[in-house]
Amino acid sequence: MADSSAHKVLFIIGPTAVGKTELSLRIAARLQSEIVSADSRQVYRFLDIGTAKPSPEERRRIPHHFIDIRLPDQYYSAGEYGREARDQINLLGAEGKSAIVVGGSGLYIRALVDGLFSPKISDPIIKEKWRQQIREQGIEAVFKILTKVDPVSAKRLHPNDVQRILRALEVWEHTGRPISDFRHGQEESAPFKAQFYALTRDRDKLYRRIDERVDKMVREGLLDEVDHLVRMGYGRELNALRTVGYQEVLDYFGTLLSYEDMIETIKRNTRRYAKRQLTWFRRDERIQWLDLEKMSERTIEQMLVDSLRDE
Repeated sequence: MADSSAHKVLFIIGPTAVGKTELSLRIAARLQSEIVSADSRQVYRFLDIGTAKPSPEERRRIPHHFIDIRLPDQYYSAGEYGREARDQINLLGAEGKSAIVVGGSGLYIRALVDGLFSPKISDPIIKEKWRQQIREQGIEAVFKILTKVDPVSAKRLHPNDVQRILRALEVWEHTGRPISDFRHGQEESAPFKAQFYALTRDRDKLYRRIDERVDKMVREGLLDEVDHLVRMGYGRELNALRTVGYQEVLDYFGTLLSYEDMIETIKRNTRRYAKRQLTWFRRDERIQWLDLEKMSERTIEQMLVDSLRDE
């Protein structure tokens, strides 16, 4: 557990399109802080429009970390992020700078603050991907993958023990570490005091902002961005492209959706994603919720600035 005297790190979190980026940029400018992104898709290069990355100008003005650090076909786990983001925050602290963590990827935030404990790790999408690979290539081929990434688990498992093989691969893909690394239990929590603030809005207004953002992404060239990714050889099977916005455009390219249905499906799936984010964050009692319908953005901005200055 972090020491009570540890320095504070501000977390601005919440659902997609709620307004985290704009607020965090203003606060970072006032505090001369740097931003540590907690977005599991903004880590990938070339996924710019569909992930709503801060603009190049915004990133020149305020240094950002953990954006564009991997190619779309390179694996990056929540566990890797948690360890590397802690190191980055410690480095900034050693330089006399503060960090503001901004994003909506709940697992990334958990990995950064609490570490990852394997029994809590669950992702049906990852598990289904490996099930599909077993169906296509057979359990023997998938077991060979496990022997490379987690030889300790592979040695103790029977080559036909599908459920435990799937579990070991699920944990490895989530964390970048073999499940055997977690046998001693809970990882240490971060050596700083996390100040969690989550932004929220009236549901209808949040959904309207999501719809407007999707329309803006399409106007700004989302389809060209996906086409460019495909031309570079990046396919829909990649984890990076199993993302709302990209999957639907790929379905449109494959004539599985009409243009109008593509746009409506992106909006619907983004609303569902926002709902899942809210459900995840509401389980954490450490989070203080800030309703943008009840408080002005300027009031919230000043409140968060004061929360860091009051060391």
